[in-house]
Amino acid sequence: MAGEENPSDVRDPVAVFMLDALAALPAEKSVAPDDIARGFAETKRKPNDGRDLYKRYRQAVKEQAIHLARAGRVEILRRGEPVDPNDFKGVWRLRLKR
Repeated sequence: MAGEENPSDVRDPVAVFMLDALAALPAEKSVAPDDIARGFAETKRKPNDGRDLYKRYRQAVKEQAIHLARAGRVEILRRGEPVDPNDFKGVWRLRLKR
């Protein structure tokens, strides 16, 4: 189907990490983008990295969340409801597309 991606088509390491983390959640659960950034940062941590390493990955997480939401793979949530990935701001969460 047009617009859908095969999981093997996802090559960005942040997107792969995000999809794996979301797949590990119980069906109705969502996750904060900072939790994805923290988890991904830990995979890249070097001995001299500070505790705020995850902040480097916040923008990449948001960009990949938008990309995956446009592709129909994930939902971006505000107040528990899916929002338009092209027009949202404020506090948001992620879950796999239902």
